[in-house]
Amino acid sequence: MPWEAVRARDGAFRIPRVSIPAHPPGSDHLWLAAHPRGVRADSAPGGHAWGRRVPESGWGSCPLLTLPGEETVPEPRLPLLDRQSTHWKNAVGFWLLGLCNNFSYVVMLSAAHDILSHERTSGNQSHVDPSPTPIPHNSSSRFDCNSVSTAAVLLADILPTLVIKLLAPIGLHLLPYSPRVLVSGICAAGSFVLVASSHSVGTSLCGVVLASISSGLGEVTFLSLTAFYPRAVISWWSSGTGGAGLLGALSYLGLTQAGLSPQHTLLSMLGIPAVLLASYFLLLTSPEPQDPGGEEEAESAARQPLIGTEAPESKPGSGSSLSFQERWTVFKGLLWYIVPLVMVYFAEYFINQGLFELLFFRNTPLSHAQQYRWYQMLYQAGVFASRSSLRCCRIRFTWALALLQCLNLVFLLADVWFGFLPSIYFVFLIVLYEGLLGGAAYVNTFHNIALETSDEHREFAMAATCISDTLGISLSGLLALPLHDFLCQLS
Repeated sequence: MPWEAVRARDGAFRIPRVSIPAHPPGSDHLWLAAHPRGVRADSAPGGHAWGRRVPESGWGSCPLLTLPGEETVPEPRLPLLDRQSTHWKNAVGFWLLGLCNNFSYVVMLSAAHDILSHERTSGNQSHVDPSPTPIPHNSSSRFDCNSVSTAAVLLADILPTLVIKLLAPIGLHLLPYSPRVLVSGICAAGSFVLVASSHSVGTSLCGVVLASISSGLGEVTFLSLTAFYPRAVISWWSSGTGGAGLLGALSYLGLTQAGLSPQHTLLSMLGIPAVLLASYFLLLTSPEPQDPGGEEEAESAARQPLIGTEAPESKPGSGSSLSFQERWTVFKGLLWYIVPLVMVYFAEYFINQGLFELLFFRNTPLSHAQQYRWYQMLYQAGVFASRSSLRCCRIRFTWALALLQCLNLVFLLADVWFGFLPSIYFVFLIVLYEGLLGGAAYVNTFHNIALETSDEHREFAMAATCISDTLGISLSGLLALPLHDFLCQLS
């Protein structure tokens, strides 16, 4: 009977291929050596038992009985080191993809006030006064309003993404991943160049649209790509997108505070699309079939599956062969997570692009533009912290986060109307808390879906759920525009 390699999840040892008589002397010892404690007979191809982990001591680490004429060579630890290297390459790769993919989107929202107020320098001047005197655009209003709400920039930054995500579950899977990533990187670079060289709001908004195409196409592509890798990469991707918010808003704030003009600030960020392309084409390893196993397997098995199915599981990537009826069934099961995520993003972006501009405090040395940038930076700091918290805090019921975010919206809308908060620092704390709720809703939603969908459905489920945040943001932008016009007409 031929003996092949006996392989464990986090380590491996090899038994040389030898022929053994029916009842060799000491066969009991051979059997015990080849079957370490904790084996699972149903987890290995061909019926061979796998152990979860080869022990450091005991039977699993003892030298196997050497037969005459055969030499037993213990397997080196290279496979374990290779797996660890692959794990970290993919982890860093998805973190960088999340960072670079959302970077242009965040920067455009941070620059929204500057785009609409034309804070441009003339000629070859490369610096601006970091503390300009605020000049009200509407002297008859108690608010310092731009003629157009920053929600206009939000809509230009999100509507193309909404279109992409609506079409993605239908036919985007027909386009290979590499061309999608390439288009995403080119659009991101084009957005920085176009907005930086623009001399009109219309041209700037076209650059914002390019950033939206880049972000939307990238998000649906990379979230679908996670179906081919261990579930842990979802946490790294989410942390990277949170890092994009923090680093994007902080870099724009810091460079403009240091005196660099908005145009030169945007041009200095052209290296980000290059990092995105390098992360995908050079850093990520080729995906391999994944066995959940370990802690994640136990957690998944303890839950009811999100989508019940009697069909045998297939490998990730078979989502493209799902029928329309199967896709509709999967989508209905996803509504438990899609609806609260839509509510969370509606509330927080109604605050960000509808109320931030109106939460203007005159009893502070910060100009209106600087206050707006600080709001954006603190919000993104909260998002980054919570999107990176999956390993220490997991939330099953995301409906609670949606309710808390809606309460934030009501509270800040009341302050805009009545003006009862005495200091901008109270708003700073609320904005930071708002970001924590939004980031937690995002990462826990996708993590729960990854646990509760079968392999054959996961790629489609990830792509379909991408629409949640975009739909909520789009609705908030549409409602923030008339609210801005109404409030700015108040004397």
